[in-house]
Amino acid sequence: MLGHFLRKPLTLPTADEALPGRASPMPVPERHYVNGNPLKPPYPAGLEVVDVGLGCFWGAERKFWQVPGVWVTAVGYQGGVTPNPTYEEVCSGRTGHTEVVRVVYDPAKVRFEDLMKVFWESHDPTQGMRQGNDVGTQYRSAVYLHTDAQRTAAEASRDAYAEALARRGYGPVTSEIREAPPFYYAEDYHQQYLAKNPGGYCGLGGTGVTCPG
Repeated sequence: MLGHFLRKPLTLPTADEALPGRASPMPVPERHYVNGNPLKPPYPAGLEVVDVGLGCFWGAERKFWQVPGVWVTAVGYQGGVTPNPTYEEVCSGRTGHTEVVRVVYDPAKVRFEDLMKVFWESHDPTQGMRQGNDVGTQYRSAVYLHTDAQRTAAEASRDAYAEALARRGYGPVTSEIREAPPFYYAEDYHQQYLAKNPGGYCGLGGTGVTCPG
C-alpha cells in the first residue's frame, strides 16, 4: 500500500502527539460493492459484529467477505486517538489507529471461532508494528470485541494459536485483543478495494501454521 513506502514511527502517539482529526465522519457508499448489503447500521436483528486488524485492509477485507455467513464487511480505522482520520493521516503514524475490517456476521451461519481461524491464518500475528513489508503502527494485529462471549473465544483461540506457532519456532503473539473502541469508516475508494481493482496490491500472507479448532 501507499503507506509502506514512507518512514513512520513504530510507537503509538500520546493524546498530545496525535493529529486532531475532525468532527465529520467520512462519507461512504450506502451499499457493499460485492453483495449489496448496507455498509452502515442498523443491521438486521441477530447479527453480530467484530473488528479485526491484520495488516493491509484491502486483502483482509476480501478474506472476510468471502466467508459464508458474513453479511457485510467494511474497512476503517480503529484503536487510536484521532477522530475521523484520513488514510494519509493514519499512514503518518500520528493517529494511533490500525487498519481494520468490520465483519458483520450471522452467528447461526458461521461460528465466531471460525472467523478467528480465518483471522489467525491470514497473517503473522507475531510481527508487532508491521505485517510483512508493510511497516508502521497502522499494520498491527488486533481483535476488537463487541461481546463478552467474543472475548472468551478470542483469547482461547489466541492461546491455542500461540502454542501452535511456538512449536514452529515463532515468537509471542503481539495481537491486541480488547473491547472495541470507536470505529471510523475509511474512504469510499478503500471499501471493497480488491473487488473494484482485482489487480491491486495485497501484501497479506499467513504463516502456514494451522489454527486449532
